[in-house]
Parts: sequence; structure tokens; C-alpha cells
Amino acid sequence: MSYKSDIEIARAAKKRPIQEIGEKIGIGSDDLLPYGHDKAKVSQDFINSVQGNENGKLILVTAINPTPAGEGKTTTTVGLGDGLNRNGKKAMVCIREASLGPNFGMKGGAAGGGHAQVVPMEDMNLHFTGDFHAITSAHSLLSAMLDNHIYWGNEQEIDTRRVTWRRVVDMNDRSLRQITSSLGGVSNGFAREDGFDITVASEVMAILCLASNLKDLEERLGAMIVAYRRDKTPVYCRDIKAEGAMTVLLKDAMQPNLVQTLENNPAFVHGGPFANIAHGCNSVIATQTSLKLADYVVTEAGFGADLGAEKFMNIKCRKAGLAPDCVVLVATVRAMKMNGGVAKADLGAENVDAVNEGCANLGRHIGNLKSFGVPVVVAINHFVTDTEAEVQAVKDYVVTQGSEAIVSRHWELGSEGSAELAAKVAEVADSGVSQFAPLYNDELSLFEKIERVAKGIYRADEVIADQKIRDQLKLWEEQGYGNLPVCMAKTQYSFSTDPTLRGAPTGHSVPVREVRLSAGAGFVVVVCGEIMTMPGLPRMPAAESIRLNDAGEIEGLF
Repeated sequence: MSYKSDIEIARAAKKRPIQEIGEKIGIGSDDLLPYGHDKAKVSQDFINSVQGNENGKLILVTAINPTPAGEGKTTTTVGLGDGLNRNGKKAMVCIREASLGPNFGMKGGAAGGGHAQVVPMEDMNLHFTGDFHAITSAHSLLSAMLDNHIYWGNEQEIDTRRVTWRRVVDMNDRSLRQITSSLGGVSNGFAREDGFDITVASEVMAILCLASNLKDLEERLGAMIVAYRRDKTPVYCRDIKAEGAMTVLLKDAMQPNLVQTLENNPAFVHGGPFANIAHGCNSVIATQTSLKLADYVVTEAGFGADLGAEKFMNIKCRKAGLAPDCVVLVATVRAMKMNGGVAKADLGAENVDAVNEGCANLGRHIGNLKSFGVPVVVAINHFVTDTEAEVQAVKDYVVTQGSEAIVSRHWELGSEGSAELAAKVAEVADSGVSQFAPLYNDELSLFEKIERVAKGIYRADEVIADQKIRDQLKLWEEQGYGNLPVCMAKTQYSFSTDPTLRGAPTGHSVPVREVRLSAGAGFVVVVCGEIMTMPGLPRMPAAESIRLNDAGEIEGLF
């Protein structure tokens, strides 16, 4: 059987005018700011007007650790949303925007796949409504104003050796990780060591995704620490007087983007921090607004549950007062076999033993998610090569973990293929059994919080951090930041910090290489192992295959 590519399916979609999509959830035309015919931003006035509505049920979609075999978390999120609507429920999807870096690198886009996509797919995976450009520009404005402040007399007495504010660009470019800026003589400023992160790792991105309104956004931006003085006291963004202008640049970017699924159901696509180097969730304002508009809201958190879901629970829910009613854990038979030691080239052959061996990774995630007090449903994202025996092996294993696994064929069949999963998820969400609680209390020390995640979620034996890092954490506690949650930055491919260690490893250590205080966002970033906040392109980047064909259509984007 031949299958159409994602972009071919998306291009054939029968999209409805965005005003019709807004009407489905009570958003009038006057409250939509259209970007063409098929996407629009939602006005702040409308968002304010619905705050008195009751909340719908919140459903989080997460996954096992990603493998080259593929898991399909966003595809499942979209398919589940369509399935709920097919079953007569009023449901919305809330996902993140795509970064240009992975699109032109190796991961691809972030709009789903097959017959479970959000459209317009090409726009979403490229410039969309300009949110990421606005974030990059706001971040860059602060970078420029900071160096300009130093150039024109340095009234704040900034120690140029202790400038912590790095630059950003929304592209994978390893050559920019560590640079020297302001070379070229007196007229160019004071030379100093500098570097770039990818835009999704910017604290500005994290703040936009956690801020509740423009006033909150401006206050958080002002609270960002950009440098330290010689006496080691912090210099804030507000000391440079940059937060007002940054807020102006971000005014439109703060508004959620409304688009539609292939089945013309509403979806908010807003914000896009990576879960391996940031908190990995779509914006609070999009999630909170959708909960006021729909009976069921399906959202996702990036990468495996050890990263995105952990941060969704411990950071986003804590900060925004959210509580999930159900978690959907996405797994594939192919990924189980890969976790069981099968090479990617051999995944097409039936291997029940390898499936059973690889299920340990799935079981670890189920246990971790249940430790937050939230019920778990496993979604087996179906591939055509899956055999009945392999699928049954996953189902049988999940039963031993106190959950239920349901096969979903949304990629192939759209909502028809996800209707059974949707019915189960709605049943669990409506049951009221969720007793959500974060993994740790605010009162624990920062290092104890790191240990809670490393030992409780990663199942590590120890956290390794030198005295300089421990002293830095203690200093931040003395400065009043000890109540913040921690945002772990580590490889997405393993529970450990070793990306090659699949399955459910134990007995490993978590080395902390660096800690960064994101005072505006409200968390401490803990960089573990060899993870980079500026990715690099692979040997053969996807960009080599992306082009316009003779009809002016985009090819190679997926």
C-alpha cells in the first residue's frame, strides 16, 4: 500500500476560514486578528472576557524516551483531539510552535503527521505568525542595550567577565556556541567572551510561555539577571531599562495562534521551548484560555516523560495553578524493540522478546507519571509493520503496571483510528481520580530538588556537582531564589545523561556541568552531561533537501 507524505496530505486539506473555526469555540470575528485566511491571533480582550468560565478537563500527552524508530507524540495529540470531537466532545488541541533549527536539521516539523496534523503545516513549520522572530528580536535588543550600557560609561559597574546574558538565533549553528564579541578596536566596545543559544532556549521564550498577561510579561522580563558586578551583586534587565521596549516587541507574540486540524477542529499553537534544554511546554495563556473554551484540552510536553512531563508537572502546573486530569503516554512497538536492542534496520521483523525487553522503559515512565498522582493511559501509536503478537505483548505488560494500553491508528485513519483511545481518555479524565501533586515542595533546597528529580525520575544513584556549583546554588538561596523549581537540561534519549543508554538504567550518576538562574521565568536551569543549549546540524541536514518545485510548492519539509 502506498501512503502520501505528510506535506501532500496537508496540502490536500479542505481548510475552513479561520473565522468558522473560531465560531466553534465561541470566538467572534472581531476577536480574531487574521494572518491570511487560515490562521489568526486571539485578542487579549477576548481572553480576559472568558476568565470567569469553568475549566474543562486537561489531558497531557507525553511519551517514552525518543528513538530513531519514532514515537509520534504531536501526531497522537492531534489525533486524540480529533477523536474526542468525533465522539461528540467539545475538544481543543494546544501544542507548541516549531523552531527553524530542527526543521532544517534532522527532527523535522512540529505539526503532527499523516492524517493527524495541524494546518497550515508549511506556515507552522516556517515563519508562522512571526512569534519566534519577535522573541529573537526582543532578546537581541537586550543584548545590544547591555553592551551599549557598558560602552557608554557602565553606570551599573558591570563586571564584563560576569556577563551572563548570551545571544540567540533560531538556527542550529554550533560555531556560535562560544565566541568573542566587540573585537575591532575602541569604537566597537569592550571585547569579551560571549556565545549564542538557540532561540527556544532563551529565557524570553520561557517567560512568554509562563506569563499570564502583558503586565506579568514586562515584570518577568525586568527580573531577568543579565550580569553581575565586581561585588557579585546581580544586574537585572530593568537596570538596563530594556523591559519596556522588549514588551513592545512581544505584544503580538503574546497572543495565542488559532489554527485547525485536518478535520477542521480548533487548535492553539503558541510558544516553543525545547524540553531537553528548557521547560518544553506551550504557553500558559494558550492552555488556560483553551480550558475556558472547551470541555477537553489536549496538550503535549516535549520529548520523553522524564523531561517534558516532569517539567509540565513541576514547573508549568506549579506556576499556573494547573492540574492534569489524565496523562496519555505514547509508545510504539518499534521503539519497544529498539529499547530491547534491535537495530533500526531490523525493526520490520517480528520480535516479541525484544518488545518485552524494551517495555522496561515504558514501565519506568508509567511509574514516574503515577508518582504525580495522575492516571495514565498508554497509546500504542500504530505502525503498519506491527504484528498482533507484538501489540499484545505491550498491552499485557501495561496491565502489569496498573494501566491500560490502547492501539490508535490516527496517522493512517485520522479520528476514526483514534476514537477508541479518545473514549477511554475521556472516561478517565471524567472519573475525577486524579490527585495531582508536584514531585517536591518549594521549601526544599535547590540541590535537594535536583536530587529529587535525578533519583526519583531518572533513578540515578547520585548527583555529581563540584563545590563551585553547590556554592552558586547556596548563594542564590541567600538572595531569595531558593523557592524556585529546577529545570533539568539533559539528553532526551535516555533516563541517564548518556544518550546511548536505552531502556531503564539504574546505578548511574547525573553530573551537573553548569547552573543558570532564570529569575524572570522563575526556575533554575541545571545543565547535565554533554547537552548543548545550541544544537548543531547533522552531517546531512534536512535543509539540503528543502526547495521550491516548479509549481512554487515547498518540497522536503516534513
